[in-house]
Amino acid sequence: MSNPRTETDGGGGRPAPPDVAALTDGEWHRLHPATPLLKGGIALAAVLVILFNNAREYVVELFVPGGRRGDEGDPFGYVVDQGWLGLLLLAVLVVIALFVGGFWLSWRMHTFRVGDDVVEVRSGIVFRTNRRARLDRIQGINIQRPLLARVFGAAKLEVNQAGQDANVTLAYLRSASADDLRREILRRAGGAQQRPAPAASDAGSPTAAADDASVTSAQHDEHAAHRQGFGGLIEHRANEFLAPELDPDEAPPQSVVALSPGRLIGSTILSGYTLFLVAVVVAIAISVITTGEWFLLFALLPAVLGSGGFYVNRITKSLRYTIAGTRDGVRIGYGLFSTSNETLPPGRIHSVKVSQPLLWRPFGWWDVKINRASRSSTKGAAGQENTTILPVGDEDDVRRVLELVLPELVGTAAVGVAAEEARAGSSESAGAPETVASATDVAAPPALRDAVEATTEHTLTLVEGGLRSSGTDGGFTVSPRRAAVLRWFSWRRNGFRSAPGALLLRKGAIWRQLVIVPLPRVQSVGLVQGPLRRRLRLATVHLHTVQGPIVAEIGALDQDDALGFFTTAGREAVVAARADRTHRWSEEAS
Repeated sequence: MSNPRTETDGGGGRPAPPDVAALTDGEWHRLHPATPLLKGGIALAAVLVILFNNAREYVVELFVPGGRRGDEGDPFGYVVDQGWLGLLLLAVLVVIALFVGGFWLSWRMHTFRVGDDVVEVRSGIVFRTNRRARLDRIQGINIQRPLLARVFGAAKLEVNQAGQDANVTLAYLRSASADDLRREILRRAGGAQQRPAPAASDAGSPTAAADDASVTSAQHDEHAAHRQGFGGLIEHRANEFLAPELDPDEAPPQSVVALSPGRLIGSTILSGYTLFLVAVVVAIAISVITTGEWFLLFALLPAVLGSGGFYVNRITKSLRYTIAGTRDGVRIGYGLFSTSNETLPPGRIHSVKVSQPLLWRPFGWWDVKINRASRSSTKGAAGQENTTILPVGDEDDVRRVLELVLPELVGTAAVGVAAEEARAGSSESAGAPETVASATDVAAPPALRDAVEATTEHTLTLVEGGLRSSGTDGGFTVSPRRAAVLRWFSWRRNGFRSAPGALLLRKGAIWRQLVIVPLPRVQSVGLVQGPLRRRLRLATVHLHTVQGPIVAEIGALDQDDALGFFTTAGREAVVAARADRTHRWSEEAS
């Protein structure tokens, strides 16, 4: 198996396109000229529509004498009757001018700059704000293209970094520059060294010609569209609407997961929300039958109307779902009309949960969620939180997604842990981690690459076995029989095991789930034993990572097994963190 980040062009250090190089020169720049309209102009237009709607009868009377006047007590009619119409129109024009002037001034005062180690945004007219995102704390970069923004060729770029309310948003940029700007920010965050631009003497070489063609193609298309006038601009925007969500220059042309509409619709209908809706309908039906009060049926109307919007939103949000590997991490895209795609750099995923609701079990469907150190304002696939990276898929889909999101688990880091342990016991292996860091490189020794692939296959086999197995199958240590007091149905599935580079927690008999915690991401390990568990000789182990939808804990374990797991997990986490190299993922490539 190849490393997902080496499937595309490894030229992470090639020169940035001229327009992006100008935006990343460390100087202050302004956003897209349509930003005031996209951020506040729509609200102003809505207010004007409301005013016109109230005055429409008087406007009609200007062209149709004798038309119907407003009702008595109508505020607009009172203004007209008092002869204040001219003053009202003047006031409206003044208000519009103030709004437009405020939007323009806000746009002028809203600037950003991209330096070698920070992305910074300044905004505000009266009260100034300054937000900075350090490149070494970037957890991902999301590009959103709302429907209206796509009409203007604009996009919103959100730099997600560790911490609460720490994200930096650039709204809006030219859509054609957003992807290149993200690529350049991630290149700097990854530690790659940029190659100098080709010299004049090399300009005629095939490599220089290819680089120049790739750099200027997007600019040439847009300039050509402007030269062709309005028709060319419309054609250019239409091509942007129909363009694939994955950039062919950055990611493989095909997503590793093909999400069919049938599976998407079926999984949405068979969701937990449907169970809740069915329970509400049954409860109301029983109430109607027992009380004879048929008006209770009207209580179903809001639920029916709300459910329709919920299902439509979930389905449309996941249409055109794509996921693929790039040299800077995993690219996830989704959306039909308003699109969004995000790049998650390596080492930013702190835990993964593969779960299966009860109604999905006959079809073999699973979903995949992650914990990350940042909070994005954008909803993820299926309209869920942006921690859901696979809304629905079978076991093959889960395998392919895990190969992308956890390359350090199923590849180099897994071997790196073993090498680090060997170095601790023998000084002869002192250079092992440095060698392992490039184990997936094509120039790596064949024996090392074979070891990586063997470790990868072994780890994935353990993960796949943990999805459906129970008892001690797959090498899991499970809860003792006395734990059935606390885990009525799931005590035989409630277990843990270590894997190369990770810890696996298997839980749930009705709602199955498997939690995977990469060892380098474990921040601490806790052991808890309350009065009841102490009497039953049971204990709970917590693997502490960043906050998120995944709680990495396993309870109702035999206290001796829990103590052994606590000791082993702590020791292996320290060794793995020492061998981890994912925070500067591009240094080797550069």
